[in-house]
Amino acid sequence: MRDELEQHLSALWRFALVLTRDAERARDLVQATCVRALEKAAMYHPDTRLDRWLMTMMMNVWRNELRAARVRTGSGTVEAENVLSFDGAGHVETNIFASQVLTAVAELPEAQRETVLLVYLEGWTYAEAAQALDVPIGTVMSRLAAARAKLAGMNPQNDAVRKSK
Repeated sequence: MRDELEQHLSALWRFALVLTRDAERARDLVQATCVRALEKAAMYHPDTRLDRWLMTMMMNVWRNELRAARVRTGSGTVEAENVLSFDGAGHVETNIFASQVLTAVAELPEAQRETVLLVYLEGWTYAEAAQALDVPIGTVMSRLAAARAKLAGMNPQNDAVRKSK
């Protein structure tokens, strides 16, 4: 299980970063998920995709943390620009675009943000995302449609087109 778990760390990190919007909290969430996965390894069924099992587990850990935080103090976030690192002129344009996308996605409501990440970034099917998020597949489709509409409305190019008409 440990070797297989290592293969999915980058996907877990991406998902945790989108959920928490904070590098330190994302690191803690990945660690908590890995610990939980190792503790619950006997519950893993080989016919289940490990990445789906881990992401579902991460969602559960995250929801538990949010519930606990609401009871105690609340939660903090950081802007996407503060999380991205710019390392070299060749990657600046890509990083700027990634920063813009992450900033726009970060402005989405939590449910839409989670759904966008699973379907578009991780490549999950609607059915897989619905199962992980514990919602009907129609809800996944609705969240994605709403997220696309909101993101399209945030696009500065769309504003320029609207003004020219």
